[in-house]
Amino acid sequence: MSGYEGLRSGELAAAAGVNAQTLRYYERRGLLAEPERTLGGHRLYPAEAVTVLRVIKAAQRLGFTLDEVADLLSTAGHRHRGGDLGERARLKLVEVEERIADLSVIRQALRETIEAGCADLVECAEAGCCPIPFTPLAKLSEGRP
Repeated sequence: MSGYEGLRSGELAAAAGVNAQTLRYYERRGLLAEPERTLGGHRLYPAEAVTVLRVIKAAQRLGFTLDEVADLLSTAGHRHRGGDLGERARLKLVEVEERIADLSVIRQALRETIEAGCADLVECAEAGCCPIPFTPLAKLSEGRP
């Protein structure tokens, strides 16, 4: 970049729908390249930084972690590695489907708890007729089947 071309932090943040702290955080994480600076020290980002930020936010919305997004961004510049996004999307879909199944179990247990009129967790558990499946839910929270 030459001279003072580019977007200042506030302009970039507004264009991408994030805040300035997010920009700095993404810079520290290596997701967003450190921008050039004016003589006065103001950050100046290239216009394509808006696209990068939108890609990051979209990937997060799809369930990718920032570490996964960083890896996807780094492989995006290496065309010879191609196909990585499709495979990662397939793996993420499996994770999402597993979470949906877990949430369905939880939803059903909560519905049954409401219908049973449970008022106290400990009393309900000791009553033996509690609809909350304590053992299966505990295993879910520990990541065990």
